[in-house]
Amino acid sequence: MTKQAGSTTRRVRGSRTGRPIMALLDLLGRRWALRILWELRGEPLTSRALRTACDEASPTVLQARLTELREAGFVELGDGGGYGLTPLGRELCETFMPLHRFAERWKR
Repeated sequence: MTKQAGSTTRRVRGSRTGRPIMALLDLLGRRWALRILWELRGEPLTSRALRTACDEASPTVLQARLTELREAGFVELGDGGGYGLTPLGRELCETFMPLHRFAERWKR
């Protein structure tokens, strides 16, 4: 694979290549990232409601994850002050649904 002129390789934890899948797995593997996305799958939530939904996660960690998820294009801050999923974030959450269905069957 050759590097295109003007392109930059983004280094991520656990990867020397910066491949998109590695960057995504790194982001989703951070504490509370998946839980935030999961809790926002239904409707936008305020910071306080999201913290409650996330079992009183540390506000500092929660805000750090929200910032990272916003920078990645998965979460947005709505006009009403609540956080919600972007279309890209909703698409990502849809990819979790087969895993969710499997987990529901598995727990029985």
